[in-house]
Amino acid sequence: MKHQTISNRREFFRNAAMAGAGLVMTPTLAMGSGDDTIPHLKNSSPALSTRKLGGLEVSGIGLGCMSMIAGTYNPTPPKDEMVAHLRKAVERGVTFFDTAEVYGPHGSEEVVGEGLEPFKGQIKIATKIGFEIQNGQRRGRNSNPESLKKAAEGCLKRLRIETIDLLYLHRWDPQVPIEDVAGAMKDLIAAGKAAHWGLSEVAPDTLRKAHAVLPVAALQSEYNMAERVVENQILDTCEELGVGFVPWGPTHRSFLTGRFNEYSRFDDLDRRSQLPFFSKEGFEQNMPFLRIVRKWSQAKGITMAQFSLAWLLAQKPFIVPIPGTTSPQHLAENIGALEVKFTAAELNEIRAEIENFKLLGVRAPETALVDQ
Repeated sequence: MKHQTISNRREFFRNAAMAGAGLVMTPTLAMGSGDDTIPHLKNSSPALSTRKLGGLEVSGIGLGCMSMIAGTYNPTPPKDEMVAHLRKAVERGVTFFDTAEVYGPHGSEEVVGEGLEPFKGQIKIATKIGFEIQNGQRRGRNSNPESLKKAAEGCLKRLRIETIDLLYLHRWDPQVPIEDVAGAMKDLIAAGKAAHWGLSEVAPDTLRKAHAVLPVAALQSEYNMAERVVENQILDTCEELGVGFVPWGPTHRSFLTGRFNEYSRFDDLDRRSQLPFFSKEGFEQNMPFLRIVRKWSQAKGITMAQFSLAWLLAQKPFIVPIPGTTSPQHLAENIGALEVKFTAAELNEIRAEIENFKLLGVRAPETALVDQ
């Protein structure tokens, strides 16, 4: 990646470190002309506020663990650092951790298992199954009930637990009736292998069919200020059925944190290099959207990441974002979003501004009604 500007979150942490060393800088001195003013980083308390995903109670913000191994966005972080990072998250009050069999494959679950083993009974672990994995490579989708049960056994071993707190079907294989998937999950719960189950990226009708067989605790799909397709019937269906909602990509792959600018480009191994939103044309059209995020974060005295996460939290009381980070500083920043509050007038004004902006590379509303 090249030609990136310093975002307000990075500038904040630099100045926070200097302040800790006894160097006090005013916003005018700390920032160049035209840059963001320094936001106030909301601090978290050890006991974080909680939310419900169906019958599962978790911290209001979780930790996504996909990036703790090489793959989608980054090179391999040192394993010992990630183990320490997970344990620091627990110390900060995070009780909800999200991983998947396919991350690695298997590597993320192994790191999570080692990092969280000392906290059995104190935290909740979610993982996802539903892909065929052969010779260390992800193949096609596989929702066959026997394959799901076999996959769950592997997850339990890697996670070093006896029961998976929340077991998702990662992506539905339409060759297998969703009712059969629900039946397999019912068997796993009856056997004590899982406590709750969830789905990911399914349409409202599919969610209803599955829920009728076995109550679904949570639906996990992409949702953030830029990508709002789930506002077309999906969130309403979750609310009607009592299903929690876990948005992945809550800062739109770091776009909403102010990390990138119109000159940002990505390595071919970076997932963003394949997405129109992050193309040259996408950046040209989408970058002005950040003026909205920046304006409101400055007005609230918080970082852009905190504003983006707090906006999500304000949409529904059953939403639990899982921002992924390997940075202890960003972890503390993300947790701070739980303290941010909005008035009804503020939310209405924000809504009007973001809906008035046309973004390139986001999903059409009707795609929410089709299984992904």
